[in-house]
Order: sequence, then structure tokens, then C-alpha cells
Amino acid sequence: MTAMTIDHGYFETHADVMADIAKTGFWPTTYLSTASPELPVHYHNYDIIGYVLSGSTYVLDENGTRIDIRAGDRLNIPKGAWHAEGEVSEEVTYIVTISSPVPFLEALMPMEPRGPWPEMSP
Repeated sequence: MTAMTIDHGYFETHADVMADIAKTGFWPTTYLSTASPELPVHYHNYDIIGYVLSGSTYVLDENGTRIDIRAGDRLNIPKGAWHAEGEVSEEVTYIVTISSPVPFLEALMPMEPRGPWPEMSP
């Protein structure tokens, strides 16, 4: 089974992130995560690598175990890896990279969520 992994303290600067992205060949975009409730555990149909640029929150692994993340951490989320972003109480900025040049929302479409999707405020 594929599992999400987190590399704590993986990078220090934006240049470090860009160098890592160049090695992966993934397609990057900036994503700003604002206040939101914990999401149900789900998976995606694409390999995703996320870099936490600022802020902190937590993610849930395939067992629903909470793992704190903060600026400098890299999340490796292989296609099919169960995971979820936890409740966001402060703004978190990510660079999210996708293994294929597909629309961002298509790549991040949650598949088979384990539980109801929370009401998201506009």
C-alpha cells in the first residue's frame, strides 16, 4: 500500500524548494489554505508533493493519525495514498506540485472520502 510521508525540516528557502521541484519534474502552483474544518481521509489520482512555505496545521494519515506540519516540511502524497488536511486555524501557504500537467482542481479532487465532506464557508 502506498502511504503519505512527511519530511520535517526538509527545506529552508524558496530556492531549496525550486531546486527540489526541478529534480522531480512535477508541475507547481501556489496554494493558500485558509480557515477550514478537518477534511475526511481520502486519496487522489495523481502523485502530489507539497511544500509548506508558511503557517502550520496538521494532516491525517491513512489511519487517521494526526501529524503536525509547519513551514519547511515536505509532504509526499503518492497516487492512492489515504490522507487528509486537518483543521486550518491560521493561513497556510503551500507550493503544491503535481506529477502530470492537469488542471489543479482535477489533481486535488478527493476520491472516496471516508466520511461526509464538511460544510465549507465561502
